[in-house]
Amino acid sequence: MWGISKLRRLQLIKRVFGACIVFLLSSSFGISQSAPAGQYELNDVHFHLTNYIQQGTDIHDFLAIMGTKVGRVALFGIPLQQQWAYANSGDFAPTYYLQTDAPLYYYSFTDAYIAMTYRSLTKEEQARFDPMITGFNPADMYAADHIRRVLKIFPGVFCGIGEFTIHKEFVSAKVAGETASLLNPALDRVLDLAGEVGLVVLIHNDMDVPFAKAGSEPAYLAQMKNVLRRHPQTTVIWAHTGMGRVVRPVNGHAAALEAILKDPQFSHVYFDISWDEVAKYLMASPESTKITADLINRYPDRFLFGTDEVAPSNQESYLKVYRQYTPLWRLLNKDTSEKVRKGNYERLFDAAKPKVRAWEVAHAK
Repeated sequence: MWGISKLRRLQLIKRVFGACIVFLLSSSFGISQSAPAGQYELNDVHFHLTNYIQQGTDIHDFLAIMGTKVGRVALFGIPLQQQWAYANSGDFAPTYYLQTDAPLYYYSFTDAYIAMTYRSLTKEEQARFDPMITGFNPADMYAADHIRRVLKIFPGVFCGIGEFTIHKEFVSAKVAGETASLLNPALDRVLDLAGEVGLVVLIHNDMDVPFAKAGSEPAYLAQMKNVLRRHPQTTVIWAHTGMGRVVRPVNGHAAALEAILKDPQFSHVYFDISWDEVAKYLMASPESTKITADLINRYPDRFLFGTDEVAPSNQESYLKVYRQYTPLWRLLNKDTSEKVRKGNYERLFDAAKPKVRAWEVAHAK
């Protein structure tokens, strides 16, 4: 009995000490962990708590980083683990997929880690996160079964799937096993399930190949549109508007997006403008910024802001993408800016949660 009491005392001391540290940091740097919901400046639809070797920021530290700036965050890890192949990099341990030629492999434990991390929070703290399932192989016909299993094992936690990847520059070719494809019926099974359950889907799919020939048709645009047409009941957020690190905006990128936005067949499709690489293209010149702002002002309900930050250590690095978009925020009208930064996020995820919870109850054993 004495051993148990001592352990509990040590745990209590550790918690109190940790709370004091957070309080001191918050006081010293002017960061409070919470604010009235309407006073937050933004929500983040695209955030990785962990990196390509499954290391990341402690969730309680991240709450302090969010502070009074960020209200809610779509929370997920990275579904791929970078292999440390000694024959390839020797004693150098790669932490990013561009640091080695060794393959990537799917790491399903990421979902359990995110779920347990979320459950470690208080109810008030949990209200600021919307966890997402990512640890499945979209080329596997059993991928949908993995999602069902996660929902049943961790009821009350998840409300979406993603970010998961189909075509991504440099990454797709490195993934061990079959390459994911928009033509694979495994993807249709995943999107069918998401529609049935009510899960929000965040998907990364480059619209084109790297270093595409000028004037050529985007390699994956038609395929992606066919996928989206087949799943009208599934809420889909297309990450980065289909761009990548070197997958630049296709010729007439805004026109390609508008063709989707104005077509009633795609009323369930949204775009996020996350990632500093995307901001680099969209904010490249006053002309590109104006084209982007004009498009978003015409379709204010269909765009969401996200950072695409990975395991940040401080608020400055976490919000660098948000600051990159300063010229854009200035050109958006007030209502549009509010929707892109906060409102569209809240609308989609607030609609998803009760549907997912109802599905979990109906399928509980």
